[in-house]
Amino acid sequence: MARARLTIDLGALVANWRALDALSGPGVETAAVLKADAYGLGAGPVGRTLAAAGVRTFFVALAEEGAALRDALGPGPAILILGGLMPGDAPLVAARDLTPCLNSAAQVRAFVAACPGRPAAVQLDSGMNRLGLEPSDLDALADVLPGLAPVLVLSHLACADTPDHPQNAAQRAAFAAAAARFPAARRSLAATGGVLLGPDYHLDLVRPGIGLYGGLPFAAARPVVTLALPVIQVRDVPPGEAVGYGAAWTASRPSRIATLAAGYADGLLRALGAASVRLWAGDTPVPLVGRLSMDLITADVTDLAAVPPTLDILNARQGVDALAAAAGTIGYEILTSLGGRYERVYLDAP
Repeated sequence: MARARLTIDLGALVANWRALDALSGPGVETAAVLKADAYGLGAGPVGRTLAAAGVRTFFVALAEEGAALRDALGPGPAILILGGLMPGDAPLVAARDLTPCLNSAAQVRAFVAACPGRPAAVQLDSGMNRLGLEPSDLDALADVLPGLAPVLVLSHLACADTPDHPQNAAQRAAFAAAAARFPAARRSLAATGGVLLGPDYHLDLVRPGIGLYGGLPFAAARPVVTLALPVIQVRDVPPGEAVGYGAAWTASRPSRIATLAAGYADGLLRALGAASVRLWAGDTPVPLVGRLSMDLITADVTDLAAVPPTLDILNARQGVDALAAAAGTIGYEILTSLGGRYERVYLDAP
């Protein structure tokens, strides 16, 4: 079976980082979030490209992700671990020069005991109730906090994609109050959505993720990914005959149906089979028909004068958020679900 091709435009990625960087003031550092293997696009090539463009601070979710990124980047850039210091992480943190974002009193005490002299960040819960130290935790840590000297304190906004949501301002105020306990540390509150909220949320460092990769809420982002699916076979289907599992689609006219080499095992969510999704032959859309299966999907190519060897399901006309909306999900899930069977091709940044 021919492999589908996932093309990643590193030039568009850099352009998106520069555009987000330009939205904050010259005194604000713009970092980059590369968790989940750079949202499924490859932390090595993405990280090296962004480092060459000027990124000096990266965020990942786990220490193992941080170690792999350090191997790709070499010494120099800061790599922060959003999940903090998990049991057994201390040797890896030291060996790969990683900076954990400490999220609980237990993590703070474990770090002080296992990583003396190493840098750390402190994550504060400002109202999302997911990760981070509460004010009561800070009180309970009064005996160790004076010796911690975090390089960064951070928190995360729950509703940044909704600019007028009152929780944004409430979290900003709560974060400011808690962060005041660490007057020497830099502060960070904004991911992509927070960058778009404006300078009140930028503080010392912003850390965009999804916006780098072409996703909402950064509507001005350049598309980063194109996914071309190879056509395995084209068949003629007469009126009244069905296509695919469950006979969910029946031809209403003499039809030509193309079978393509990708399916839900490749991250094309099964829900897309019940949605109005298009594939693309250049600038011409063709409808996806029938149910998605594990390795195959089918498209109605009757109106094409000639069927090309591949059809796009992700491109500049149908991006990750359009595909996500059709599947009832978000662009993050589409990106991070893209499977390992794709041939990944990187267009170099200029």
